[in-house]
Amino acid sequence: MRLRTSFYQWITSVTILLAAVMDVSAQVNFDSLEISLLTCSPHQEVYSLYGHTAIRCHDKASGEDLVVNYGMFDFDQPYFVLRFVFGITDYSMGINTFDDFIRQYRYYRSSVTQQELNLTAHEKASIMQAIAENARPENLIYRYNYFYDNCTTRARDILVSHLDGEVRYLQSIDSTATFRSMVHDCTEGHPWARFGNDLLLGLQADRPTSREQQQFLPLHLQKEFSNAVIVSGDSTRQLIKRETIIEPGGHQIIEQEFPIRPSTCFWILLGITVVLLFLEFMLRKNMWGYDLLLMVCCGLAGIILTLMIFSQHPTVRLNLQILLFNPIPLFLAYPVISKSIRHQVHWWWNVWTFLIVAFLVLGMFFQQYAEGMNILALSLLIRSVSRAFLMKHIGQRKA
Repeated sequence: MRLRTSFYQWITSVTILLAAVMDVSAQVNFDSLEISLLTCSPHQEVYSLYGHTAIRCHDKASGEDLVVNYGMFDFDQPYFVLRFVFGITDYSMGINTFDDFIRQYRYYRSSVTQQELNLTAHEKASIMQAIAENARPENLIYRYNYFYDNCTTRARDILVSHLDGEVRYLQSIDSTATFRSMVHDCTEGHPWARFGNDLLLGLQADRPTSREQQQFLPLHLQKEFSNAVIVSGDSTRQLIKRETIIEPGGHQIIEQEFPIRPSTCFWILLGITVVLLFLEFMLRKNMWGYDLLLMVCCGLAGIILTLMIFSQHPTVRLNLQILLFNPIPLFLAYPVISKSIRHQVHWWWNVWTFLIVAFLVLGMFFQQYAEGMNILALSLLIRSVSRAFLMKHIGQRKA
């Protein structure tokens, strides 16, 4: 959820609402208090493709109706995207009135499902006390992690960790599901958003996930809660008392991405590579400008993947796509092209051929690459392997 007011104005409003939360937790008749998990469907903004989770605290006796939301951020903060990629983004807990919260999702035509928890008065008091403590100014901000510590996992943890018993999930999970496959489910129909995710995600994103890890997605947590029970000694009760759709959603106008898929773009690039290679051999001419363009583009993309090694997101640190995208071509562009102009073969072409082959082979066993990356690798491989043969072909003409 995007914070549209200034950060400091928002902190002030939260501080005011904190008093209301503490007042509820101190004075409410907990028999009249309903605590629910809210699950919101995606809308057209890129950051919303995965949905959202919040906690509703509704005192029917007093009419106090608040929503606790761990997904507050200010997109206008300096270098927000860069900080997000490197895992140094701070998110905040926010408190809205229920009407304001619903109004935002009604505007986006997103559905909102409410799951009222089947809690005792003591459990409600414990949760409200934890929320009040969490809403203090010194506790509001947390270091966000997309897979391991996000708005959904925060809401889950504050609920299940304050129950008088153990939550057991009865629904079976897909033991083969990975972080990447679950992200793919959310980005269906958004190929370029998926491409960007897959370009940054590394080896760890392709490992099977546990039940707890799969609950990072709002819809997964909603399904898990639907079939969960609270076990305390010999007693067992359903975690969810009732589930209702409080906002049905509606038809959304989805903003169109670039109309051509990534794989199509790379197929076009492969076609250009083959045509240029044919022309080079027919005309006995080295089109070194194309090599320079490929080296610069791969090198610039490689800077991003190299910097990912230092990210706080563990799923992006080890990424085999760095074999294809790395900064080395930027440093070697001048000597490589200089030799090409003189119809000589630089040793880099042999190294790059090895890296590309390693990329293709290792990708068969260890990591799923972004869409079209294997096609791009084939283009680069054709270009790299052909350099020695082309220079020999041009040399025979001169002789």
